Amino acid sequence: MSYTLIFTDSYKKHAKRFAQQHPELKEQYRKTLLLLAQNPYHPPLRLHTLKGKLAALHPVSINISYRITLEMIITEKEIILVNVGSHDEVNTGNSVCSAANIHKRKARLIRSC
Repeated sequence: MSYTLIFTDSYKKHAKRFAQQHPELKEQYRKTLLLLAQNPYHPPLRLHTLKGKLAALHPVSINISYRITLEMIITEKEIILVNVGSHDEVNTGNSVCSAANIHKRKARLIRSC
């Protein structure tokens, strides 16, 4: 059972900056994406739901310090990647995403299908 990873434009910008700032994590990041596409519930990813204004998001771990936040559309077997960065960057209000933006993005994706 595999999932389709959808890389939003904002995620691509975050990922490019993240790769430039953390070249030593390139292989861990790549492995995290592969595992995420295969099975987002695999224990090392530590998938869970955020709370508060980011409650529509789920972070997965690259390592103990860095996360990828994502939105999962389980019924469509799609995973929308939203942000990548340190634990504090992706799990707090410092994220560029809000619940309203996430719902707008989901509506656009559904309309485009």
